[in-house]
Amino acid sequence: MVWFGQPTDEECACLAREGWRTRIGDAQLQGGVGMRRGDIVVAMADLRHSDADTVQAMDQLMADHPWLPWLALVSQETAADTPEVERILRASVDFFTAPVDMKRLTDVLMKFGNDWTPATEKTDIPGIVGAQSPAMCAAVASLRKYAPVELPVLITGETGSGKEVAARALHGLSARRERPFVAINCGALPPNLVQSELFGHERGAFTGANARRIGHFEAASGGTVFLDEIGDLPFDAQTSLLRLLQEGTLERVGSSQLIRLDVRVLAATHVDLELAVAQGRFREDLYYRLNVLRLRMPALRERGGDVELLAQNFLDAFRLRHPGRARTFSSSARQAMRGFSWPGNVRELINRVQRAAVVAEGTLISASDLDLQDAQPSATPRSSLGLTRVSAEREAVLNCLRESRYNISECARRLNVSRVTVYRLCKKHRLELDGLRGNGLPFRAGRPAAGVNAPRPPVTQNM
Repeated sequence: MVWFGQPTDEECACLAREGWRTRIGDAQLQGGVGMRRGDIVVAMADLRHSDADTVQAMDQLMADHPWLPWLALVSQETAADTPEVERILRASVDFFTAPVDMKRLTDVLMKFGNDWTPATEKTDIPGIVGAQSPAMCAAVASLRKYAPVELPVLITGETGSGKEVAARALHGLSARRERPFVAINCGALPPNLVQSELFGHERGAFTGANARRIGHFEAASGGTVFLDEIGDLPFDAQTSLLRLLQEGTLERVGSSQLIRLDVRVLAATHVDLELAVAQGRFREDLYYRLNVLRLRMPALRERGGDVELLAQNFLDAFRLRHPGRARTFSSSARQAMRGFSWPGNVRELINRVQRAAVVAEGTLISASDLDLQDAQPSATPRSSLGLTRVSAEREAVLNCLRESRYNISECARRLNVSRVTVYRLCKKHRLELDGLRGNGLPFRAGRPAAGVNAPRPPVTQNM
């Protein structure tokens, strides 16, 4: 590395331990960038102690060496709104703030040592970024094992943890990669059209069926079908899916002709399918057919430092579509991201990063830009307003369940949400559907009516 500025002895020693030799350069001399054959040279524009003349000289030096990968280092005192500093930051691959996060610096340097392959994508699995934590490394190892095997995979994990990304990676690494990949959200299918959507129908099969329709499974012939939220699949469709998995055949609605089909089925769920089987809501034989190989996607809070790698990757991707001033995250923002529990997982991180990239006033995204300035490790509501909202939401769901006689589809229609969302709200507010149905209308919000034996501990407000 050629360091144009004044690195500390500790910084040089840390780089040396990682195999990087540091040369000190002087921007005002407009030289020192020499390289020998086979060298990998990265330049650091250190603006921590630079006056206006040095900044101007650094700007010119970078303009004279555009082929060189540049990093920039600034302090809180650096005037980032000057034209010269702005050009330096725009020309830099990445930049850092004082004190230097040496771990991140060596991670960034690693990508230059690996033919410019970013460290956050070194898994070479499509869509998988930030896989350095032990939990994610285990998931990636399973992905590699399962991808070439022609067996169903059941992918589990919390909402927003990347189950569809994992399914696409399994398809992309398999021999079916050139064939279709069809993703289906089982919870979003109209209840009266599930069979038709999945398996197709013949003309005249029902009112409005004016032409033959090819279902999602036939459309994916030779490829992969991903059934997201498989726990919401109606019972009759579960029977048809079981036949497809067992015999490799399907029937269109309104037809008695068997169609032989070659597809690989991947399924995902955030609910406890074993409990659903025990409660009679999911076919046991279908569960065992789907649960041949099992892949668990870890929650973001289990992935340690991956959150920073993911955040930077999402920011870089956003800037390609929407150029802005924000380039990386302040130390306080990184600390806040590491300490936050991320109830929405990766999906929540994407949303917060994109919002922060829009509202940030400078080159560094702050904790307040991420709306994490008051973040706590727990996702528990932290104010009376939060408690009021939770209580009101719980009461609304419970009342709707009662009015719809605990019919999930009817409740979802009345609330104008999907059936998946109803199940999630029940889980969030600890509303045991079987217990509610068994206890009937005397069930009161907060605890069962006197004399009623609940199958589980009393339902309490989610404080």
